[in-house]
Amino acid sequence: TSGASNRPLTMNNSTPATDNEKKKIKEGKSPCSPSRVLHIRRIPSDVTGREIVSLGLPFGKVTNLLMLKGKGQAFLEMASIEAAVSMMSYYTPATPYLHNQPVYIQYSNYKELRTDNLHNQARPQAALQGVHAVQHGSLAITSALAAEVGLLPTQGSVLRIVVENVFYPITLEMLYQIFSKFGYVLKIVMFNKNNKFQALLQYADASNAYYAKMSLDGQSIYTGCCTLRIDFSKLTSLKVKYNNDKSRDFTRTDLPFGDGQRTLDTSLATAFGTQNTIFTSYAGAAGFVPSLGFPQSGVTPSAAPGQMTIPGVAGIPGNSVLLVSNLNAEAITPYGLFILFGVYGDVHRVKIMFKKRGIALVQMADATQAQLAINHLNGQRLYGRVMHTTFSKYQTIQLPREGQEDKGLTKDFSNSPLHRFKNPGSKNFQNIFPPSATLHLSNIPSSVTVDDLKNLFASKGSTVKGFKFFQKDCKMALIQLGSVEEAVHALIELHNHDFGEHQHLRVSFSKSTI
Repeated sequence: TSGASNRPLTMNNSTPATDNEKKKIKEGKSPCSPSRVLHIRRIPSDVTGREIVSLGLPFGKVTNLLMLKGKGQAFLEMASIEAAVSMMSYYTPATPYLHNQPVYIQYSNYKELRTDNLHNQARPQAALQGVHAVQHGSLAITSALAAEVGLLPTQGSVLRIVVENVFYPITLEMLYQIFSKFGYVLKIVMFNKNNKFQALLQYADASNAYYAKMSLDGQSIYTGCCTLRIDFSKLTSLKVKYNNDKSRDFTRTDLPFGDGQRTLDTSLATAFGTQNTIFTSYAGAAGFVPSLGFPQSGVTPSAAPGQMTIPGVAGIPGNSVLLVSNLNAEAITPYGLFILFGVYGDVHRVKIMFKKRGIALVQMADATQAQLAINHLNGQRLYGRVMHTTFSKYQTIQLPREGQEDKGLTKDFSNSPLHRFKNPGSKNFQNIFPPSATLHLSNIPSSVTVDDLKNLFASKGSTVKGFKFFQKDCKMALIQLGSVEEAVHALIELHNHDFGEHQHLRVSFSKSTI
């Protein structure tokens, strides 16, 4: 029969799968009736019990695990039918990967697992108990068993997180949501070092840090970018002075925002002080799941191996319009803002305020690109003034009506050929960096010399401190200018510079130095 068996699955010398179940495995079909027990197959031989358990963790409590090492199979028991259904509905259209190999999940014919007296299941059971201990914030494992499987970590509770290929914004709230799934997060500090986004995160317990590193290292937050590289930090504790968008001590709601400014908003303090996991339910694709794709614009794509998903992450408003203030009214133009903000997303419209020329609105393609622009450009010096960038209250920029006085201060760039990110496969997605004194030049004609380029940049007021062509590709070069602000001005002036014969210079910020 195709229905689930009411008998428990126990381990003996025979194969635990029934003939009926074997037939379904061969046919690649899943039994129709949902069960708390899930049958996982084609598991690589070096996969551990902890990794199997991590597949089920995002959907609810995992209550039992049976591994059939020689057969590349395992049975995972969830605490409820609902958790198992959520897990199946997620992984059915998006096959999970373990050790870069696809594994296949289907409902088992069994209603429950019994592994009480199985000596060869010591390691899987220890892994399961270890996860339960992490979920409850303590290590409820006997020291003998923990020692046998090498479960107790010797490292500390502080993780160092490096995010590579940051195209979409990484916020403190996002890191909290991802990492709080593995235990009680005490503190987070975010910073940029060597042109890389980095963070330090402290758990209440070293075991929490251990499981987070094991599960998340190498995963990508968004499909194709924002890859997590996680190591244990040498620090034993973090000191947090301010609660703001760059640092947070979740045990203290009284810390100032920074430089004597306001304290953390009470609603945020309440949300983050409770230490409840942000994702409380996992219906379908809603929630954090390791090794699956993350939609970049709110539309869930087909997932790719090696990524994870966090749809609807808090902290990114659904607004793509930015308010940019403290601009130099004498120097700024809609085109200049289009080019600068276009480094971090596709700019659709720009409006400089008619009566307040030091204030502008910039409309990006989507909210995540807008947040990325804020991350990189807020506080940047531009034409001698420190630019302030934040989300606007407006949802769109209205174009002036016919006959309305505007003096060319509102521009529509939605069909511009200069958009860097209109092609999903573009390498520009992997080459987004903060403003820097070194610029990356590309699309250089073979007839253009070093002196030509140096003179070109000098003519725009830049001090050229270094220059080198790429050895393998003379169409590309690095040029180092006198300051970051000089490089920002040069990028605005010279990106898309026409060399003649339909050849235009491409300019972007570089992570390298000369």
